Amino acid sequence: QVELVESGGGLVQPGGSLRLSCVVSERIFRHYAVGWFRQAPDKEREFVAAVSRTGLATEYADSVKGRFTIYRDSARSTVFLQMGRLKPEDTAVYVCAAQTTWTQSHLRESYDYWGQGTQVTVPS
Repeated sequence: QVELVESGGGLVQPGGSLRLSCVVSERIFRHYAVGWFRQAPDKEREFVAAVSRTGLATEYADSVKGRFTIYRDSARSTVFLQMGRLKPEDTAVYVCAAQTTWTQSHLRESYDYWGQGTQVTVPS
Protein backbone atom coordinates (compact mmCIF):
# COMPACT_ATOMS: atom_id res chain seq x y z
CA GLN A 1 0.00 0.00 0.00
CA VAL A 2 1.22 3.46 -0.92
CA GLU A 3 1.00 5.61 2.20
CA LEU A 4 2.42 8.90 0.96
CA VAL A 5 2.46 10.55 -2.46
CA GLU A 6 4.29 13.79 -3.18
CA SER A 7 3.50 16.28 -5.90
CA GLY A 8 3.99 19.93 -6.77
CA GLY A 9 7.61 19.97 -7.80
CA GLY A 10 8.84 21.92 -10.76
CA LEU A 11 11.22 24.53 -12.09
CA VAL A 12 11.21 27.83 -10.23
CA GLN A 13 13.43 30.88 -10.63
CA PRO A 14 15.48 32.07 -7.66
CA GLY A 15 13.32 34.05 -5.28
CA GLY A 16 10.20 32.27 -6.41
CA SER A 17 7.86 30.04 -4.47
CA LEU A 18 6.39 26.59 -4.76
CA ARG A 19 4.06 24.46 -2.69
CA LEU A 20 4.66 20.75 -2.35
CA SER A 21 1.92 18.35 -1.36
CA CYS A 22 2.17 15.08 0.49
CA VAL A 23 -1.09 13.18 0.33
CA VAL A 24 -1.12 10.76 3.23
CA SER A 25 -3.19 7.62 3.44
CA GLU A 26 -6.33 8.31 5.42
CA ARG A 27 -5.53 5.21 7.44
CA ILE A 28 -2.50 6.81 9.03
CA PHE A 29 -2.85 10.56 8.55
CA ARG A 30 -4.08 11.46 12.02
CA HIS A 31 -1.69 9.05 13.75
CA TYR A 32 1.59 10.04 12.13
CA ALA A 33 3.90 12.97 12.20
CA VAL A 34 5.14 13.91 8.73
CA GLY A 35 8.50 15.21 7.67
CA TRP A 36 10.06 16.45 4.47
CA PHE A 37 13.55 15.50 3.40
CA ARG A 38 15.49 16.38 0.30
CA GLN A 39 18.38 14.92 -1.61
CA ALA A 40 20.48 16.86 -4.07
CA PRO A 41 23.07 15.38 -6.42
CA ASP A 42 26.28 14.55 -4.58
CA LYS A 43 24.60 15.03 -1.22
CA GLU A 44 23.11 12.83 1.44
CA ARG A 45 19.42 13.10 2.13
CA GLU A 46 18.84 15.94 4.57
CA PHE A 47 16.03 16.95 6.84
CA VAL A 48 13.92 19.92 5.76
CA ALA A 49 10.88 20.22 8.00
CA ALA A 50 8.42 18.20 10.04
CA VAL A 51 4.98 18.64 11.55
CA SER A 52 3.56 16.72 14.48
CA ARG A 53 0.51 14.49 14.38
CA THR A 54 -1.70 17.29 15.65
CA GLY A 55 -0.06 20.00 13.61
CA LEU A 56 0.74 21.94 16.76
CA ALA A 57 4.50 21.44 16.59
CA THR A 58 6.89 22.01 13.73
CA GLU A 59 10.62 21.73 13.13
CA TYR A 60 12.74 23.26 10.41
CA ALA A 61 16.27 22.89 9.21
CA ASP A 62 18.31 26.03 9.68
CA SER A 63 18.77 26.28 5.93
CA VAL A 64 15.05 26.77 5.30
CA LYS A 65 13.91 28.46 8.49
CA GLY A 66 11.97 31.60 7.70
CA ARG A 67 11.49 30.59 4.08
CA PHE A 68 9.55 27.32 4.27
CA THR A 69 6.35 26.52 6.12
CA ILE A 70 4.97 23.06 6.82
CA TYR A 71 1.34 22.53 7.73
CA ARG A 72 -1.42 19.95 7.71
CA ASP A 73 -4.82 20.01 6.05
CA SER A 74 -6.90 17.37 7.78
CA ALA A 75 -9.81 17.68 5.37
CA ARG A 76 -7.53 16.66 2.52
CA SER A 77 -5.26 14.28 4.47
CA THR A 78 -2.40 16.31 3.10
CA VAL A 79 0.77 17.85 4.48
CA PHE A 80 2.02 20.85 2.57
CA LEU A 81 5.45 22.37 2.32
CA GLN A 82 5.19 25.98 1.24
CA MET A 83 8.57 27.07 -0.07
CA GLY A 84 9.43 30.70 -0.60
CA ARG A 85 12.46 32.76 -1.58
CA LEU A 86 13.86 29.71 -3.28
CA LYS A 87 17.57 29.43 -3.91
CA PRO A 88 19.62 27.23 -6.23
CA GLU A 89 20.74 25.36 -3.12
CA ASP A 90 17.14 24.20 -2.68
CA THR A 91 17.36 22.11 -5.85
CA ALA A 92 16.72 18.51 -4.87
CA VAL A 93 14.30 15.65 -4.90
CA TYR A 94 11.90 16.28 -2.04
CA VAL A 95 10.46 13.31 -0.21
CA CYS A 96 7.87 13.16 2.53
CA ALA A 97 7.89 10.57 5.29
CA ALA A 98 5.70 9.56 8.21
CA GLN A 99 6.37 8.34 11.72
CA THR A 100 4.14 7.34 14.61
CA THR A 101 5.78 9.57 17.19
CA TRP A 102 7.20 13.06 17.53
CA THR A 103 10.75 12.07 18.36
CA GLN A 104 13.99 12.77 16.53
CA SER A 105 12.07 14.13 13.58
CA HIS A 106 15.25 15.22 11.84
CA LEU A 107 16.55 11.66 11.57
CA ARG A 108 15.77 9.45 8.60
CA GLU A 109 15.63 6.36 10.76
CA SER A 110 12.74 7.80 12.76
CA TYR A 111 10.33 7.37 9.86
CA ASP A 112 8.29 4.33 8.91
CA TYR A 113 6.94 5.29 5.48
CA TRP A 114 8.47 7.19 2.59
CA GLY A 115 7.12 8.67 -0.59
CA GLN A 116 8.83 8.48 -3.95
CA GLY A 117 9.77 12.12 -4.24
CA THR A 118 9.14 15.16 -6.39
CA GLN A 119 11.82 17.19 -8.14
CA VAL A 120 12.36 20.85 -7.34
CA THR A 121 14.78 22.75 -9.54
CA VAL A 122 15.96 26.29 -8.93
CA PRO A 123 18.49 27.33 -11.56
CA SER A 124 21.52 29.38 -10.64
